Amino acid sequence: MTDFKLARCLAVLCVSASMFVSLAAPARAAGAPLIIGSDVSYAPLEFFSKGDPKPRGFDMDLARALGARLGRPVQILNRSFDSLLGDVANGKLDLAISAISDTRAREKKVSFIDYFLAGSGMLVPAGNRYHIFSLAALCGLPVDVQFATSQAIALQTQSKACQAVGLAPIHLKQRATDDAALKLLLSGESTVHVTDYPVVAYLARTLAGGKRYAVAGRQFDVVPYGIAVAKTNTALLDAVQSALQSLIADGTYDRLLAKWGLGQGALRSTPIDAGTLYQH
Repeated sequence: MTDFKLARCLAVLCVSASMFVSLAAPARAAGAPLIIGSDVSYAPLEFFSKGDPKPRGFDMDLARALGARLGRPVQILNRSFDSLLGDVANGKLDLAISAISDTRAREKKVSFIDYFLAGSGMLVPAGNRYHIFSLAALCGLPVDVQFATSQAIALQTQSKACQAVGLAPIHLKQRATDDAALKLLLSGESTVHVTDYPVVAYLARTLAGGKRYAVAGRQFDVVPYGIAVAKTNTALLDAVQSALQSLIADGTYDRLLAKWGLGQGALRSTPIDAGTLYQH
């Protein structure tokens, strides 16, 4: 090959490479802030304490620990739950950590580094007047839930099942945040609050001194929570997975779980996109 032809081929390769890079999600420089999105309304995973603008909870502690292990400052942005995956995919966020269930449908949008195992649960007034122990008992009842969550999808499916056997549909009341949905139960506008099981357990333990509300039945639809990363950003995926593995190995992960009373959901490995293994 002549020098001229070689130079021409190299030029074409450089142009092609630059086009590929421009199409990928934008990567931030080493040491730049790690931009993490979260819907900060899921105590004890992510929440605000009164008068304190700094997000608290297990996910928030884990996010900061990951940033420290990567040598990058962490900036946490409070975002609506239904915007998180899109903003990760298009590069507006580096990561999303927000008790996001790793599901088959969500894996089409982003990649997940799984870090915790949890299901969904139901919160009812103490005494469980309607004897609710599963979703099948919710036919005809007013039920609140956060919009666009896996629980909302499960309730919509169950409502159709109710009607298929001649029962009344679930009167589903969806709100933009979990906190807003919970207010419907607290005000008596709904009978059941459906959300992640760790959240339900925390609410039953802390609301009104732990005497006014109770967990109904067992957790259901158990899947891993995942840290969302853009599919194009494999370097960040590998880095965060390695950082998480090191936090598990040195005991930091277990200490954070114990701090928030979440030891029952511990994962000892950090699989990628393992949520499909838990779905029927």
